[in-house]
Amino acid sequence: MAPSRLVPLLEQFDWACERLTARMAGPVMDSGDGSRTGVGPLTDEEYFWEPVPDCWSVRRRADGPGRHATSLAGAGDWGRDAAPHPHPSPPPFTTLAWRLSHLSEMLFLRADHTVGTHKLTRDDHAVSGSAAEAVAAFDTGAKAWRNALLNIDDAALDTVGRCTYPHGSDAEEPFIDIVWWVNQEVLHHGAEIGLLRDLYRAGTSSGPARS
Repeated sequence: MAPSRLVPLLEQFDWACERLTARMAGPVMDSGDGSRTGVGPLTDEEYFWEPVPDCWSVRRRADGPGRHATSLAGAGDWGRDAAPHPHPSPPPFTTLAWRLSHLSEMLFLRADHTVGTHKLTRDDHAVSGSAAEAVAAFDTGAKAWRNALLNIDDAALDTVGRCTYPHGSDAEEPFIDIVWWVNQEVLHHGAEIGLLRDLYRAGTSSGPARS
């Protein structure tokens, strides 16, 4: 049985993932007030849509990184625009593809650095080159992270550095704070992804989308 402190965080994570997946995959989603709203599946055109110039996105590795990026993170034929610290200022606007890739990678790697090999890096996580693959990758990452939490006890929740994920403050934080942080990552990036879908739909209904 999960510790009582973990239960509401698990419930919040499950609900946030369910809403985001429905927002991307359809055919309906919960609007938040109990009503059901129809939504079509995420298309490749939306996945790669750049609403402003010089976005950071997911790109074919052969094409190289976008403007202000110095590398393409991830494994496979596709990569996600990246640059070492300090990042460009102001930060580039990131596409739906970039945000979804970032979210899926974070979930998958944090799961590994909690209950797995503690060795996987961004170069081990495949970047998706299509909307359908990206939605599936998010589902895989979300399941991996949730499974990592199933055998966590109260002592583990209070352990600083229980997760060894190298791209955050995990080494300095009690594990329960990391669980909370992962939830807010899903919540806020999920909201961004939903808004980008709304903007894309509004733009294509009134005229051609910017590419």
